Amino acid sequence: MPADHSRTRAILRSSSLYLGLVALFVAGTLLRREFLTIANQRDVLWQVSGIGTIAIGMTLVILTAGIDLSVGSLLSLCSVVCAMLLMERDWNRANVLAVPSTAIVLGLVAGWFVRAVVRSKAPTESGRPARAIGWLTGVAVAAAVGAWGAYLVPRGFGLIGVLVFVPPVGMALGALSGAIIAKGRLQPFIVTLAMMVSAVGLARYVAGFGGAVHPIYVGDAAHEAVAPPSFALLRSNIRLFGEEVIPVPGLLFAVCAVAAWVLLNKLTVGRYIYSVGGNEEAARFAGVRTDRVKILVYAISGMLSALAAVLYSAQYYQGKADAGSMRELDAIAAVVIGGTSLMGGRGWIGGTIVGVFIFGYLSNILNLCGVSTEFQFLLKGVIIVVAVLLQEGTLARWLREAGQAVATLRTVTEKERGMP
Repeated sequence: MPADHSRTRAILRSSSLYLGLVALFVAGTLLRREFLTIANQRDVLWQVSGIGTIAIGMTLVILTAGIDLSVGSLLSLCSVVCAMLLMERDWNRANVLAVPSTAIVLGLVAGWFVRAVVRSKAPTESGRPARAIGWLTGVAVAAAVGAWGAYLVPRGFGLIGVLVFVPPVGMALGALSGAIIAKGRLQPFIVTLAMMVSAVGLARYVAGFGGAVHPIYVGDAAHEAVAPPSFALLRSNIRLFGEEVIPVPGLLFAVCAVAAWVLLNKLTVGRYIYSVGGNEEAARFAGVRTDRVKILVYAISGMLSALAAVLYSAQYYQGKADAGSMRELDAIAAVVIGGTSLMGGRGWIGGTIVGVFIFGYLSNILNLCGVSTEFQFLLKGVIIVVAVLLQEGTLARWLREAGQAVATLRTVTEKERGMP
């Protein structure tokens, strides 16, 4: 019987998140007629795509028992970089930051990949040839990317250009945070807080004029420089059965989620991520290069924040030095509600996706019902606290202790009354 009860509790705990999402969906259907319309569902997917993309990277970080407070600031910085790459046709602070960062990052990634492939083909050979081939490949890729970036500067960056040159900016800064955390043995909270403040300052510096808003014009003949029409594809919708159903950002969000699931469940590095969060010291003794794992997850988090910045720029046609304000809290909340433990080592991407949609549907329902923004923030704060209490089993323990106290009080009262 105890085993059956434990199994039942485990099933209820794992399914409660999905039951909560279903209950929220049913509530929205009953409260507002327009909730079930395709247009409203499409809007919800639009709104959750940016936060969801950031939350996927945050999940990887939290699984290692870390935290990344800089994701909102990186979104702000990269939205400015994206807008300036699209609209300006000369060397400026944005492309001076983006082109070298992309060349270095892609060069390092290419060199590491080639080196890993060479060593896997000939594991018994000396590592020196593999390193040489890797370095040569990395230098060649970095030079080619740098030349391509220099070619695009006077001509303007299109959709492919910003998708290639913006994410590495976030990836480089995220990797820097991870390196400081791993090599300096510092607390992630402190390091990413410092990166958050620094990225805000860098965003304002790149934007110029104290953080000016940089608008994006697509195909507008009234302006000398315009972004290519292809950039508008990021705010378009995919048609199914004659209806615009799936927004492109939602599709990119799904691709990122699938890639993260594969990383965590099908690749060796996924086991390393869980082991670092579960017991870092034991993972290190087992031969896991914990420093590299930490740098990797923070680099991915920064890259996904930069991708979310591109989606933001496409949605609002602008880059702002404060575009990502409070986004880090929304991402952390979605991850926590999704069941990922802040202590690390426990969680899954599916839970994060459900957590993102819970927040998205909650905000949508409250907006449809005309609830004030102030009350929405208050309710979200309560939900976060309750989710953490449920996740750690604290709320269940409190309820159990309260039930025991009530039972004890009833027994004492019956004895005092002389009842058998």
